[in-house]
Amino acid sequence: MTMTTPLLIGEFSDEEEDVAEGVRLENVLDSGYAETRDANNVANHVDRQVEYNAEFSEQGTVYDDFHTIDWVRDRNRDRERHRKMKQRQLLGWRAWFDKKLDAGSGWLVVLLVGVCSGVLAGIIDIGAAWMSDLKEGICVAWPYYDREACCWLTNETTFSVDHCADWMTWAELGGSKDTISYQYSFSWFGYAIYIVFAVFFGGLAGFFVVTVAPYAAGSGIPEVKTILSGFIIKGYLGAWTLIVKCLGMVLSVGAGLSLGKEGPLVHVACCCGNLLCHLFPKYRKNEAKRREILSAASAAGVSVAFGAPIGGVLFSLEEVSYYFPYKTMWRSFFAALTAAFTLGLLNPYFSGQLVLFYANYSQNWHLFEFFPFMLLGVFGGLYGALFVKCNLWWSKFRKRKFAKFPLPFFEVLVVSLLTGIISYPNEYTRMNASDLIHVLFTQCGPEDNNDLCAYNHSTAVSMDEQYHDTKALAPVGRAVWQLVLAIVAKTFLTIFTFGMKVPAGLFIPTMFVGACMGRILGIGVEQLAYMGRNSDFFELFCSPKVDCVNPGLYAMIGAAAALGGVTKMTVSLVVIMFELTGGLNYIIPIMVAVMISKWVADAFVKDGIYDAHIHLNGYPFLDSKDEYSHSVPASAVMKPQNGDPPLTVLDLSICTIQTLEGLVEGSSHFGFPCVMSMESQVLAGFITRKEIQDALRQIRSTGHHIVPESRVVFLHHMRIANTDSSVNTVNLRGFMDETPFQISDQTSMETVVEMFRKMGLRQLLVTHNARVRGIITKKDMLRHVAEIEHQDPNAIRYH
Repeated sequence: MTMTTPLLIGEFSDEEEDVAEGVRLENVLDSGYAETRDANNVANHVDRQVEYNAEFSEQGTVYDDFHTIDWVRDRNRDRERHRKMKQRQLLGWRAWFDKKLDAGSGWLVVLLVGVCSGVLAGIIDIGAAWMSDLKEGICVAWPYYDREACCWLTNETTFSVDHCADWMTWAELGGSKDTISYQYSFSWFGYAIYIVFAVFFGGLAGFFVVTVAPYAAGSGIPEVKTILSGFIIKGYLGAWTLIVKCLGMVLSVGAGLSLGKEGPLVHVACCCGNLLCHLFPKYRKNEAKRREILSAASAAGVSVAFGAPIGGVLFSLEEVSYYFPYKTMWRSFFAALTAAFTLGLLNPYFSGQLVLFYANYSQNWHLFEFFPFMLLGVFGGLYGALFVKCNLWWSKFRKRKFAKFPLPFFEVLVVSLLTGIISYPNEYTRMNASDLIHVLFTQCGPEDNNDLCAYNHSTAVSMDEQYHDTKALAPVGRAVWQLVLAIVAKTFLTIFTFGMKVPAGLFIPTMFVGACMGRILGIGVEQLAYMGRNSDFFELFCSPKVDCVNPGLYAMIGAAAALGGVTKMTVSLVVIMFELTGGLNYIIPIMVAVMISKWVADAFVKDGIYDAHIHLNGYPFLDSKDEYSHSVPASAVMKPQNGDPPLTVLDLSICTIQTLEGLVEGSSHFGFPCVMSMESQVLAGFITRKEIQDALRQIRSTGHHIVPESRVVFLHHMRIANTDSSVNTVNLRGFMDETPFQISDQTSMETVVEMFRKMGLRQLLVTHNARVRGIITKKDMLRHVAEIEHQDPNAIRYH
């Protein structure tokens, strides 16, 4: 016996049929309401109704995994909760206090998120620095200190921050040393120890991710964007994911893999936000409200990653958040401020700065440098397009070939081994990436003794010379070639590293490549200014006795351009780089480079790396920044189409307990349209599968005499005449949504897309003359968008 009633799809050929259908519809409605009035007079048949209340405003909705939330219903539940609290506050001081506590819970939870994010970021920074240095040597006096802390605690009066008596490299401990530069040394023993630690740390990180928390892999930003758009991924922001993510970041960065910890800090902060939301019923029981906290948490993550609270707020607004009301902006700002303040108190770098590569320049840029800045923008766009294409190609290959255990773990071991082999011989790839970015950003001074600052200071300016720029010596040329090799190696390794089963961010390796390119170009422009120091052109722009060109500024702009080309970030990226430099003088060149890099990258690839991975994984993400052009009506996209199984609906005129049980057991749909009767097929409402299950669970727990044949009432104006006085009628008013969103079958898909995007809908019912014709879900709409953009519609795998 079939418990569901299929709705057959009718065809409307001309205007006469529409008019006739309207007449028939009026007759059906009139007769239905007449029957209802007659039924109201049969008191002896309706006095055995058992009423059940739908307390969904208090209990919330539990969504299935890999499903999309209903923003409108969740926001309505929150409004209903506020109305009830406002009514209860008149009852006494306890209710008044509960309302005030509820109002302040939002600020309290973002405060806790900021503190948690700052503390975890500090611990990760300290642990990653110690493990990174452990590959090269050890502090003999204090083995648990990294190189910088070890040398600061030494008793020597003069020492280099890179080397001191208490810090010994593995080459020195092994007694084998072959110097190839005056700063760095090469040793086969040190080479072997470096590779062993790289493979061990990388393999350990991969093992924890693969076996304990697979969701801890990657940067997490694509998934966080998808979750904030209303998608449910259970466990992705859970406790085990947080633990493995933090531990894996320390291990993977310590292994020297071509990745960063800045992107994953957004995931870490969102995990903190999600776990803390469980302490407050206001956010635990409402997925839409919880996403307001997650938006603030993502801002806190960027704040501790770059020491940029304002940039974190803009990053949350521009890049990851889907729903960003005004109060969420202020709470995001407060969370970012709290996180940055907490990290500053921990002082993980012993410098008073929140990040390792903070830079502060003393001179301004000149107009003739505008063209080199534009070249860096072009390079950033080309690099971004190349990286996105190559990484997507490898990621698709990985999904096909390396999906089953233990292949993902073996991939981590192989990449860790290759990274160690390639990185050690080059002093710039051997260094921690953040350390090198700091060196590249830094303006050379008399105290600097690295190859990049090897200038002929003995022939520096006298009081009579016009410019402070000096001639570069041979070590600078050698450093330039090593930077070129570092660009090639880092690009190659990052393509294969990003996306494998370790916590892996993209910000640092991308900034590494851009900073290397910027420093190379900056040195070239600097030497050009030195050689032409007596020309009228440079005398026009450069001031006497002041450095005319700062290569460190070029590195800063190159890093911003490369990051803009890969991620397609714009405003938030400029603000982050501005907060790193601490000066307003460099905003214009950074803006120009970022804008050009995005234009160039857009010419070759449509999406940034994060959006590209969202599409690769088939997540139902609708980008609010995209524009779509649709020329088809809703009837061409709705389900069912010709040849599809008919739409399953709930007929309210003959609804029984047995009907509801059969509907739940015989179908896996998220929800069902409700019609007045099969004769009229008039839309009466929409009820979700969870609401039917909750109603049936509540009915079974009451102990009333309810049998499968008991009639069910959903509408307030509907009365059922029950001829069997021994059977109760079940009143489920309130469980069904009597005002679902519906559109005409001739509505343009442009309007449909805007409704889904701006209102956060999960589905739309399609009607014709009030008759249900079909339904459009978010998945159907995204598949339609993929088809018109010549993409694979079957890539959208989730609801």
